[in-house]
Amino acid sequence: MSDQIQMLIDRLRGAVLTSTGHTTLELRSTIVSWAAQLDADPDAPIDLPAPVKRYVQKVVLYAYRVTDADVQQVQDAGYSDDAIFELTLTAALGAGLKRRSTGLAMLRGTPHAS
Repeated sequence: MSDQIQMLIDRLRGAVLTSTGHTTLELRSTIVSWAAQLDADPDAPIDLPAPVKRYVQKVVLYAYRVTDADVQQVQDAGYSDDAIFELTLTAALGAGLKRRSTGLAMLRGTPHAS
């Protein structure tokens, strides 16, 4: 079962980080890496336009608080609905991977997840 789950995670990561889309692969990769560190450091630096940074940070830390106004700010910065979907998916992937890693580390009794 664990191998099957890892295979599915790898496929998801590959789809998000290697497929063509409305955002660049570099941007998506940067967001996944940044999202993975936000739980520990909500002010971790990243070079993104302010509306995108605020949106991604909110998706990672407080997804249940994302409003139409948050999405509108990213649209006003010039991002299409498809690009915003990719930003959302990428942020959620980074956060989910980090939380999975942390949870598995806790189950193993190791102090820090990689």
